[in-house]
Amino acid sequence: MSNRILLVDDESNVLSALKRALFDEPLEIFAVSSAEAALAGMQEQLFKVVVSDERMIGMQGSEFLAQVRKLYPHTIRIMLTGHATLQAAMKAVNEGEIYRFFSKPWNDQDLKYALRSAIEKYDLEAENRRLLATVRQQSFEIKVLEKRYPGISRVKKDSRGAFVLEDIPEDEIARLVAECEREAVGP
Repeated sequence: MSNRILLVDDESNVLSALKRALFDEPLEIFAVSSAEAALAGMQEQLFKVVVSDERMIGMQGSEFLAQVRKLYPHTIRIMLTGHATLQAAMKAVNEGEIYRFFSKPWNDQDLKYALRSAIEKYDLEAENRRLLATVRQQSFEIKVLEKRYPGISRVKKDSRGAFVLEDIPEDEIARLVAECEREAVGP
């Protein structure tokens, strides 16, 4: 997946300024002027990061980011507002679980660093989910093997913690190979 981000603000000059600030970043940038348009766009494609204004016509940014958290929990959420109040910040953090909160006017470098960090966070969490799925699948496969061949997953360790593999007699190896071949061919 590319580094696709979504910018949401009902002021076109703010969207233009954000795109100019991020022009040299390796990002695939999409910009929309309402939370409703953003939610519609998110149904069509995945975004790693969403940057939303707080005060917009229609749906407020904190409400929008709360919906994003519910519908697309892996998407990283950033709030941008020209009216930074403690209440707005708390609402955004509590309901939308935002990653960062920026006040207008923002510092371009700080925004770039935040987006890089958010994308890295997204990528790391995606890799963690992938690895967890692999571990779960392997655990299931070990349970199936253990059920079929009791004791196969038990290993012994020596006093230093090194695994000790017992020698398997040739006749036992031959028996296991023959059993595997029978199962591969079928009845």
